[in-house]
Amino acid sequence: MDHGQNSSQDSVAISMDAALRLATETVGPVLLPGEEGYDAECASYNLAVPQRPALVVGAARVADVQAAVRFAAEQGLPVAVLATGHSAHSSAGAVLVNTRRMDAVTIDVEARTARVEAGVRWQQVVDAAGKHGLAPLNGASPTVGVVGYTLGGGLSPIGRTFGFAADHVRRIELVTADGQLRVATATEEPELFWALRGGKGNFGVVTALEFNLFPVSHLYGGGLFFAGERAAEVFNAWGRWSADVPDEMNSSIALLQLPPVPEVPEPLRGGMVVHVRIAYVGSAEEGERLVAPLRAIAPVLIDSVTEMPYTAVASIHADPPFPIPIVDRSGLLREFTSELVDAIVAQAGPDAGSPLAIVELRHLGGALNRRPPSGNAMDLQGATFTCYAVGIGGPDQAEAIQAHLTRVFEAIQPWSTGRRFVNFLTAGDVTAEAVAEAYLPETYRRLAAIKGSYDPTNMFRTTHNIIPA
Repeated sequence: MDHGQNSSQDSVAISMDAALRLATETVGPVLLPGEEGYDAECASYNLAVPQRPALVVGAARVADVQAAVRFAAEQGLPVAVLATGHSAHSSAGAVLVNTRRMDAVTIDVEARTARVEAGVRWQQVVDAAGKHGLAPLNGASPTVGVVGYTLGGGLSPIGRTFGFAADHVRRIELVTADGQLRVATATEEPELFWALRGGKGNFGVVTALEFNLFPVSHLYGGGLFFAGERAAEVFNAWGRWSADVPDEMNSSIALLQLPPVPEVPEPLRGGMVVHVRIAYVGSAEEGERLVAPLRAIAPVLIDSVTEMPYTAVASIHADPPFPIPIVDRSGLLREFTSELVDAIVAQAGPDAGSPLAIVELRHLGGALNRRPPSGNAMDLQGATFTCYAVGIGGPDQAEAIQAHLTRVFEAIQPWSTGRRFVNFLTAGDVTAEAVAEAYLPETYRRLAAIKGSYDPTNMFRTTHNIIPA
C-alpha cells in the first residue's frame, strides 16, 4: 500500500456492522456519513475545508481515542483529528477523532502550570489561569485549540517576551499508531517529546498537555487603526520602530478589508484600514511611552491601546469567533525594507483591487530566538517577521483568492527566508516540498526517522505530513 500523502481513500465505505462494533467500545458517538449528528460532529471553524470522513468518533475519554486508532488500523485507514478546525485539513477517507468533549483544564498555582485535555480552547485556559494572576502563551484567537497550536510551535501575542508555546511544554500524553497511551517528557520518550513540539499531528493523537504559565495579570495592549491610504507610511514607520523595541513589546501590523456590517465600528466599516496590534508586558506608563511614536505617524481612526487584564488579550487581534471560509497562505521574512512595503501595498493596498481580507506581518525576535537547551523541532532561523494573508470566501471565490495570494507571495519573495512557520501552514501546504520548507534539512531528517519508529505505516498522514523514513 502507498503510505504517502495522497493515499487517503475518498470513496472508502465502512460497514454499519463495523461501526456498531466500534460504538460498543466508546462512550462518545460513532457516526457514518448520512447518520443524524454526523454533520454537527464534523463541523469545523474553517468552512472552506469541509470534513467528510469515512467515520467520525466523538471521543469523550482516552479509551475512545485508543479504540478509534485501533479500529482505523484494522480497517487500513488514516486517522485525522479535529478539535476546532482552525488549521483544517481534509479528512476524506479517514477515521476522524473529534476531541471537543475532552475539555478539562487544571491549574497548579504553586507550580505555575496548566494541564489541559485534547479539546480545550485557549480562552478556557486564559480565564482559568487569570483567576490566579497567571497567563499561558496562548494564540491570538480565543477559539483556537490548545493542542494543535502548541504542536505547531505556538506564536503567542506575548511570544517575543517568553518564547514559543512549544518551548514551555512539560508533558505530553498521546495515543500512538499502535493504540498505546504514551507519556512524553524531557526524560521519558525524549525523542518523541522533541518531535511532537513542532512536528504537528504526525506522531499520534495527543490527549493531554502540561505546560508552564507566567506571572502576567495585565498588559498594555490593543490596536491603532489608520486609514488605508496611509498604508505605506504606517508600515514603514512601524518597521523602523520595531527594530529597537525591548522584548517586552510584542506587535504586528495588518492591512484589513472589513465588511460593511453593523458589527464593525463606523470609521472602519466597508473599507481598508491599517491595524497595528500592541501587547506590552509591563507598566502602562512605559507602554504609553513606547507606543507614542506610533500614535504620531498619522491621524488615528480608533485607538484601543490601554491597560487591560490579560483575560482580554483576544481583543487585540479581534479574530472572528464564529466559523468562516478561509483561504490563506504564509511565509517568513528575513528583513523589513521600504521596498518590501512597496511590494505589499502594490499587491494588497487600497488601489490593488485585492480580494484579501488580511495581510499581516508579525514581529519575531526576542525570546523567540532564545531556545531551550534541550531544543525541539521548531526553528525560524534567519526570520525576523512572519507574513500571513487570508481571503474569506466560499468555493466560488477560492480560485480568485488563491491567485491573488500567489501574486502577493511572489512579490515579496526577494525578502523571504524560503522557510515556513509550522503553525501557519495551510490546507494547501500539503506537498512534501511545502512541509519540508517548515524545517531545517537536518531537523526534517530527524523527524522522519522518529516518524518511522512511531508511525511506520503513516497512519497520521492527513496533517502536514512528514513521510516516515
